[in-house]
Amino acid sequence: KDIYVVKKDGRRERFSQEKLKNGIMKACEKRPVSIEKIDKIINEIEEKLRARGKEIKADFIGKMVMQKLKKLDKISYIRFASVYLNFQNVKDFKKELKEV
Repeated sequence: KDIYVVKKDGRRERFSQEKLKNGIMKACEKRPVSIEKIDKIINEIEEKLRARGKEIKADFIGKMVMQKLKKLDKISYIRFASVYLNFQNVKDFKKELKEV
């Protein structure tokens, strides 16, 4: 069954495993994170999404990715968080780093 992602502006688009993978791969670039671990994260997230229903808020997906990356690799987590949380300045980075 198709899953639709509800974006911040209310638009809906079909869930794309490829888009999710690209975001995670970009965060993990040049880090000691295997493709198997990335695939495992993607599969776990997709399983949770399918269990939740047809429509999922983009925010929910982003938070799940952040939780998984935080456990896997702190640098990848910060990279993903900086884009996902839309860091505006160094202060935003410092605040997030303190929580890691």
